[in-house]
Amino acid sequence: MNNRLKAILCAALAVSLGAGAARANPAIVIDAASGDTLYQQDATRVWFPASLSKLMTVFVALKAVKEGRITLDTPMRVSAKAAKQKPSKMGFRPGTLVTLDNALKMLMVKSANDLAVVVAEGVSGSVDAFAGEMNAAAESLGMRDSHFVNPNGLPDPRQVSSARDMAILGRALYTYFPEQSGLFNIGAMQLGDRVIPTHNGMLGRYPGADGMKTGYTCAAGFNIVASATRNGRRLIVAVLGSDSAKDRTAQAASLLDNVFAGRTLSSGAAAALPSTGGQAPDMRQEMCSHRTKAQQAVAENEDFAQPIQSAYTPEGQSIYGSPTAVMRPTGAQIAALPRPSFEPIPVYIGAAPGWTGRIAGPVSDGPTKAARAKPERKVVAATPAKARPTHAAKNKPVKTQAARTPAKAQPKAKPAKTAGRVAAKPRAASAE
Repeated sequence: MNNRLKAILCAALAVSLGAGAARANPAIVIDAASGDTLYQQDATRVWFPASLSKLMTVFVALKAVKEGRITLDTPMRVSAKAAKQKPSKMGFRPGTLVTLDNALKMLMVKSANDLAVVVAEGVSGSVDAFAGEMNAAAESLGMRDSHFVNPNGLPDPRQVSSARDMAILGRALYTYFPEQSGLFNIGAMQLGDRVIPTHNGMLGRYPGADGMKTGYTCAAGFNIVASATRNGRRLIVAVLGSDSAKDRTAQAASLLDNVFAGRTLSSGAAAALPSTGGQAPDMRQEMCSHRTKAQQAVAENEDFAQPIQSAYTPEGQSIYGSPTAVMRPTGAQIAALPRPSFEPIPVYIGAAPGWTGRIAGPVSDGPTKAARAKPERKVVAATPAKARPTHAAKNKPVKTQAARTPAKAQPKAKPAKTAGRVAAKPRAASAE
């Protein structure tokens, strides 16, 4: 394709994207079957991935399942470190058990930062060890612009990626774990009485949209990796640094529309695109400094600011025509559609019914290290999950006090007082 034709197509695509593309934030569309690049704009520019990092967390966790190191039913213990993560999070108190299967679902729907740490510690024993596995996986997949230091994407100048790398990762998840594709297409989940909807504005709105993940921080802007399938062909789009949740949905929808319609700028295999290098730009000034807290909340949630109404008829047809219809809404119109309603999938905390195997968790967890050292080996192997808290509560304090009472007979009342205060602290923290 000559340079003149390329320029014409670039201009046409930019116009079709509308105002959202004026800042020329990174974007790419690839073919899921071949890995070929069908459109790209600054696709290898280094960027902060934010919660798109959780796609790599899922990849490493599912790889560990495939290797037999852990199972989807393995219960994992919420550590103090996990509970201290900043929102978005589930807010479980330290000591809570959650299976890997439930944790991954909460990770995809709620984008729970605390559960990302639970998964990391459950799979690898520590966040650092898990980050090492994330980087090894990235290298093996050809993600040359990426480096990970945590499993949730919370701000760290060392945690970077690119639109190209995120699209490669999205494709790898479908390629290596096709049986888990439903994990990326959950519209809502229910935990007890709580129904929690997805952040992904493409699901239920864009014809053929069938999964993936969003991400946001002030430094990164609004990111998305989305997949859509039409006539048996799946495309994956990655958009980084959009101005709002609605804008990233509009950009992703417009790019997919253009490529499905045959307006492409093929650049060969995505993995072969030359890396740009450099540092990730910090979008904090542009994204957050000029907005009040209320305005920021609108920007983060405007994808779902409208009343709940299904974008599909009871027969399952799209309210705006079939995926192959010639006249379809623009990306901006799709982003402005009413919030879809989804049948929530149930999730729960605690071990799976009848589970008698091991409990996964951190190698050490500061204050809870002593609590985990002896009971963990004895209780996990022999005691049902239901009895575990009672066993630990009964045995450990008696042993500890019995050993120390002779040496410290006089200040007997003092430890009791301190213990009371310490016990109260985690409860207060978990309530928040």
